[in-house]
Amino acid sequence: MRTAYSVETVRAAERALMARLPEGALMQRAAAGLAAACAQLLGRVYGSRVVLLVGSGDNGGDALYAGARLARRGAGVTAVLLAGERTHPGGLAALRRAGGAVVAPGGAEDAIGRADLVMDGIVGIGGKGGLRPEAEALAAVVARSAARVVAVDLPSGVDADTGEVHGAALRADLTVTFGTHKPGLLIDPARDHAGSVRLVDIGLELPAPPELEALQHADVARLLPVPAAESDKYRRGVVGIAAGSARYPGAAVLAVSGALRGGAGAVRYVGPAGDSVIARFPETLVSDRGPDKAGRVQAWVVGPGAGDDAATVAEVLATDVPVLIDADGLRLAGRDAVRGRRAPTLMTPHAGEAAALLGVPREEVEGARLAAVRELAAVYRATVLLKGSTTLVADPGGDRPVRVNATGTGWLATAGSGDVLSGLAGSLLAAGLSALDAGSAGAYLHGLAGRVASGGGPVGAHEVAACIPDAWRDVRS
Repeated sequence: MRTAYSVETVRAAERALMARLPEGALMQRAAAGLAAACAQLLGRVYGSRVVLLVGSGDNGGDALYAGARLARRGAGVTAVLLAGERTHPGGLAALRRAGGAVVAPGGAEDAIGRADLVMDGIVGIGGKGGLRPEAEALAAVVARSAARVVAVDLPSGVDADTGEVHGAALRADLTVTFGTHKPGLLIDPARDHAGSVRLVDIGLELPAPPELEALQHADVARLLPVPAAESDKYRRGVVGIAAGSARYPGAAVLAVSGALRGGAGAVRYVGPAGDSVIARFPETLVSDRGPDKAGRVQAWVVGPGAGDDAATVAEVLATDVPVLIDADGLRLAGRDAVRGRRAPTLMTPHAGEAAALLGVPREEVEGARLAAVRELAAVYRATVLLKGSTTLVADPGGDRPVRVNATGTGWLATAGSGDVLSGLAGSLLAAGLSALDAGSAGAYLHGLAGRVASGGGPVGAHEVAACIPDAWRDVRS
């Protein structure tokens, strides 16, 4: 599992470690890892041309010491000093001793234009807001160049704690971060600026819990239900799907397709699309008498393609089993009805739906995804899965880490994809997973299935559903 910690927590851990180490040892650890990563990216260090964009403080010091290491290996290293007298003195002296050159920002364009690699050490993890004008101008020069860009700890101009980007920011091919991931490296829009991320262990001792968790194969494998020898379809869990309408029968079919591949033993369908569902999936238990008379279930999925069927949504919310609310169900479910539930509730909005629930513009949600998912979870007293390029899952109360998932592909932005995810996560709820685990594991498998189905090209939602077993086997193996 990857974890990410806040700037305040990282700073405290750094202070505690520095108190036990010789002066400058921690920075040398960071610089050694940074230089090694840059050397690997360059392939051949001797004769390469490296430009350091150096701000004030420790971030600039890391870049200078790493640049000195590269210069001693034969690279031509030029440092662009944006902080003047506030430049880290030890790092600057080390670079000069190694034969590195120094230029002012006004003379940097030619050096950047000829560079093989640019190291971004302008702003550290404490930076807030966009870049200042001088740094913004350099970022524009870097963007026009052919150089590889390596960010020191995180790209300058992004918020380490939130993943927000206010104004201009550097875009890196590789970010070398120290001690732990920072939330902004895992959450868009900042994640999109980070490129690949490499973690350098510098010996920090970090407390539990972190701000963010990112599940990996082994973590998801431990969550997935595995039938025992004595299991039957009812012991494995039964998920109810209340979805679809005369206008949107396909939503019901797709939600059922995800549910059938999600680990529960059986799927009950309730709604007007029964004929379409049974024609595609004859193993489904179809009823036209409403949720109350459909038979026993261990969890419900309600809302995909439901149109204006508020009565069915209300009937499902009144049950005492876990409920996943998606799509039209999010619009039809009143806040008080959700807040008043005693059984677990998992809401799965995309950014537009989240914006409507919060009463803010969509752009505000997309620009501050972590704040939005936390606010929704608090307001509705429900677990919230905020879909997007980085999917976030937050429990109400705020005392547990937010889960972040990035297994997907841009090709998953296709009609019906969310319906498949709803069925899949609902099935995991019925199999006994908590709302947080069901949402996290469901998003992880859904993203993997999307990659498998796509193969790098366009894909339909039904193809994603068909590849869930492949993703499941990949995780389990």
